[in-house]
Amino acid sequence: MEYKWVALSNTTIGVLMASLDINIVLIALPTIGKDLSGMNAFNVLWVILGYQLVIASVLVNFGRLSDIFGRVRLYTIGFALFTIGSALCGFSLNADQLISFRIIQATGAAFLFSNSAAIITDAFPINERGKALGINQISIVAGSVTGLILGGALTTIVGWRWIFWVNVPIGIFASTWSFFKLRELSALSTDHRLDVGGNLSFASALLLLLLAITINAIIGLPIYATASMVIGALALLGIFVLIERKSPNPMFDLSLFRNRIFNAGNMTIFLNSLSRGSFSLVMVFYLQGPLMNLTPLEAGIFLIPMSISLSIMGPISGSISDRIGFKKPVITGLLVSAAGFVIMANIGARITEIQMILPLVLIGGGMGIFASPNRSSIMNAVPGPRRGVASGISSTLVNVGNTMSIGLAFLFMEFATPKSVLDGIFAGTGSTLKTFSANSFVDSVHLVFYISAALLLISILIYLAISVRKRIENQKLPTHTKA
Repeated sequence: MEYKWVALSNTTIGVLMASLDINIVLIALPTIGKDLSGMNAFNVLWVILGYQLVIASVLVNFGRLSDIFGRVRLYTIGFALFTIGSALCGFSLNADQLISFRIIQATGAAFLFSNSAAIITDAFPINERGKALGINQISIVAGSVTGLILGGALTTIVGWRWIFWVNVPIGIFASTWSFFKLRELSALSTDHRLDVGGNLSFASALLLLLLAITINAIIGLPIYATASMVIGALALLGIFVLIERKSPNPMFDLSLFRNRIFNAGNMTIFLNSLSRGSFSLVMVFYLQGPLMNLTPLEAGIFLIPMSISLSIMGPISGSISDRIGFKKPVITGLLVSAAGFVIMANIGARITEIQMILPLVLIGGGMGIFASPNRSSIMNAVPGPRRGVASGISSTLVNVGNTMSIGLAFLFMEFATPKSVLDGIFAGTGSTLKTFSANSFVDSVHLVFYISAALLLISILIYLAISVRKRIENQKLPTHTKA
């Protein structure tokens, strides 16, 4: 097999498994909460939020380490860590063990996310990168959706522990394949100094900000405590920016954001993730809660149209963007997904599979159309030696958006449904809650989906504004040069 296809195949398996593991666990959370010792609503949610927080906190750091020590080397180590963490999660005896082992899993997943796009960009010529990154990057979103189906099937048929153990044989095979077949194609950084101050300030700020959102959303915090955490996070971000501006070899290369294409792509990818990150969580509430009362497997089957449309449109959009550019596919994908969210914002207390097809196809298809051209534009805008950092930056924004989306969804849903009721539904006890109101719960679901659609439309306006500004600047350039 030609090397570029080896690189694409292996990295696609890696990011597919790492992203799949988020939702394969999500749909099993009510069952895990009932079955595992020491689980309550807070612990149940931190099984998934802890995984996302770790990934979001270390991705950029790992991108920098990969530029120094080798992308393939750290990618292979990440695959091995992910496999070990998966095995340990399956053997967990209580809540503390499961959350701790998920951190090992997340560390491995962060190595996979931060290196896959850079390895592919090194392996493929520029005229084929859109298609290759489309296949690879769409596996992130496809994995998150497919995880709902696979997780539902495994949890219903053989038990929740198998949602972790299923990763082990695949991980052993792919880790071995990566070790023997992948190779370094890009020159390593000659400066081995790490930006320790930048690393610590960035990770601390991100962690504090996400904790403020998620803890307040899940269990509630006094307003002064929430405000203190947010102010602390903003202060640490300010310190981080000052450090990065003075660092001779910064972890987070702020100069990359001077490139309008890089800047627009990352702003858009963050808003896209912020809009769709809570979708699976809300659908778990809706399908497995007291309204529909479906099993995990039945809930997963409901979401198949989104997975299929996403998987089909991703590679097609990547190939098209190689020929016509990335702007039109990016805007089209965001607009299509927004239309799907608007339709979902009008569902009733019960819905059939047929009624779900159109909105799910639009949401999934839109994600597929958007993802690969947008990621291709980001990676092509960056010089080769900085692609590890660039990949880490964009992947970090995806994971930050997804994690913040979950916390914000809880906050928004509480406008119509009490926090105790939402916690009870997510922990699998919603059907016994006497205070449950179908109308208020449906209203809270509608609110989240309307906000998702609005975020996608805002991202389109931002993208168009940057494009128009760039075109105006180009028109002001001199049309002739001096002989």
